[in-house]
Amino acid sequence: MIYQRSSALFAEAKNYIPGGVNSPVRAFKAVGGDPIFVKEAKGAYLYDEDGNRLIDYIASWGPLILGHAYEPVINAVIDKAKKGTSFGMPTEIETQLAQLALSMVPNIDKIRFVNSGTEACMSAVRLARGYTGKDKIIKFAGCYHGHSDSFLIQAGSGAVTFGSPNSPGVTQGTAKDTLLATYNDLDSVATLVAANKDEIAAIIIEPIAGNMGCIVPTEKFIQGLRNICTQEGILLIFDEVMTGFRLAKGGAQEVLDIKADIVTYGKVIGGGLPVGAFAAKAEIMDYLAPDGPVYQAGTLSGNPLAMSAGLAMLTALNDNPEVFTSLQEKAAYLHKGIAEVLTNKGVDHQINRFGSMISVHFTDEPVVDFSSSAKGNNETFKKYFHGMLNKGIYLPPSAFESYFLNDALSYADLDETINALKEIVL
Repeated sequence: MIYQRSSALFAEAKNYIPGGVNSPVRAFKAVGGDPIFVKEAKGAYLYDEDGNRLIDYIASWGPLILGHAYEPVINAVIDKAKKGTSFGMPTEIETQLAQLALSMVPNIDKIRFVNSGTEACMSAVRLARGYTGKDKIIKFAGCYHGHSDSFLIQAGSGAVTFGSPNSPGVTQGTAKDTLLATYNDLDSVATLVAANKDEIAAIIIEPIAGNMGCIVPTEKFIQGLRNICTQEGILLIFDEVMTGFRLAKGGAQEVLDIKADIVTYGKVIGGGLPVGAFAAKAEIMDYLAPDGPVYQAGTLSGNPLAMSAGLAMLTALNDNPEVFTSLQEKAAYLHKGIAEVLTNKGVDHQINRFGSMISVHFTDEPVVDFSSSAKGNNETFKKYFHGMLNKGIYLPPSAFESYFLNDALSYADLDETINALKEIVL
């Protein structure tokens, strides 16, 4: 394929934007080459500035669960924009979206909307610290909860790609309050809890990880986390920015049958517009200002455009729960097809999948945590990524990212993807 205009636009962007992008993974540093500049998208397809059509497997990193330019969402945003884009005052639609979200998710009483997943996770940790009166948190190596200082301690995805998981600008004072555990290793958590008795406010986790590839927790591990938190008076925070309203109506809490104390959301809840949220039982949420002492605010939080997009998206999912089954079946079909091709090619690989999230790892060892994810053959991944891109398939440009399927993908699209893999050299 020809990407002349994308390359020219990237060269121009670098004159005005650091690295030429506004989020690092977009820069293709992990795979080489110049990033693709998108002109428009519809359904399962991206159309770039050079006129190429690409089958999309990132769905804007998750939110476009029903495909690009989903008509009910677009119409809702247009109608709302005609009446004003932001007021910095309460609107009825905020309550409508809150009511719908709370009705779909188990174990939460109140929700507050913010503007991104980063903001949601940052606010959730502040709330946990304020509620418990403790300072320290436990996170897991390879899990990414946004770029807030507390989380840039062995973060996944873009932070790993650039080889600086302990980001400059994060103070030692902040870092000392973030304790690192190993995903799927309950003993590593128990050791930290024992060594920091009565000092830990919360454990935050991606219940199904998506930033070191798709990694699924074992039942023993995830239930063990819940048990430890209950026994030790620690709040369990599920970062469902990726999994919320994607795996099921009730997200990971529902499919794993585990109750978290605080849950964060983003992606799908905004229908493609910038939205985040965090939610919990009333006794915890009532610690937030203006009712309680924990301060959190945002001029654009709950803005009418984002709320209208989210309401349209969640309404569609709530009214059509068969979408989740459809997505699971498509992901399973893609998994089977990719596995058969790679096996026939004699290429070492592992494929992880949960619901509509999937990742391919070029290694002969099971991928269960950050360390095993990092053992994948990156040179093979680069050949895989660019080979598929040249066949019109857009995959995540990092081995540490999950694919996100959207329901606009047809089985013909999946077959085209599988057949493209047959034709490339790895």
